[in-house]
Amino acid sequence: MRVAGVGLIMLAAICWGISGGIADILMNKGWDPMVISLYRGAVGFIFFFAWFLFRFSQNWIISPRLYIWSLLAGVGVAGNFTFYAFSIQAASIAVAATLMYTAPVFVLLISFLLRIERSTWLKWGCISGVLMGVILLTGAYNTSSISVSYLGAVAGLAAGLFYALFIFGFKNASSIGKPQSTLTIAFFSFCLILFLFTDSAEIVSVMTSNDIGWFLLLGVVGAGISFIFYVIGIHLTAPSTASIVAMIEPVTASLFGVLLLGDHLTTIQLLGMLLILVTITVLSVKQSN
Repeated sequence: MRVAGVGLIMLAAICWGISGGIADILMNKGWDPMVISLYRGAVGFIFFFAWFLFRFSQNWIISPRLYIWSLLAGVGVAGNFTFYAFSIQAASIAVAATLMYTAPVFVLLISFLLRIERSTWLKWGCISGVLMGVILLTGAYNTSSISVSYLGAVAGLAAGLFYALFIFGFKNASSIGKPQSTLTIAFFSFCLILFLFTDSAEIVSVMTSNDIGWFLLLGVVGAGISFIFYVIGIHLTAPSTASIVAMIEPVTASLFGVLLLGDHLTTIQLLGMLLILVTITVLSVKQSN
């Protein structure tokens, strides 16, 4: 069972990594990041709603707390998808994916503020390590020749912050109801939020464009099957193992960008990326234990 769980989480991480490449392709075709993010989540919502209906009697629950936490998760995933897309557009897939995985640090800092967790030297060391990795990855150590635009760096970190918000919301909602219910409510609110901020004319134009296949593929790979794989996989394996395996996402995204889209990373950027991923892995394993 544990091998199956690891396999499902690995598939989910690979799907998420590939979704960044698909989003980059669509942006190079002139599509707005908001539209791309909306379709990614909307297609995912169709999958989650079908999954919810599959066992409706078991998944249906009336709880205000479930709706509130799921709504918070929806806000988190809306911000995560959108800022991730903006970061890809302003920087690169590799940078965006790596910065997004600073989310556990934001979770840790919020836990400190809310006094959910006790601060230790190891945790602050991990935070310092991630900060140093971000400085190396973005080139912030040399402001005269910064390697990543400020917009790309800020958007990537914002994606990580909203990812942390999604983690908080999803974790608390899933403790009340089934993951199917949480994902359905979260992605329904996601669609409503992004629809309010996205150009309706461009949303409609996607339907008749030649790129509709790319949008559908992004939604299926980047939200639909990947989240289902991950939710099932996380129940079949240890959280510490899941944390390590999920690091395949930024690696996959980076390889996609370098091999297929022509992105380039300097040696210092690679060192920064490695420092972030190793530190986050250590922190995630420690938190799981």
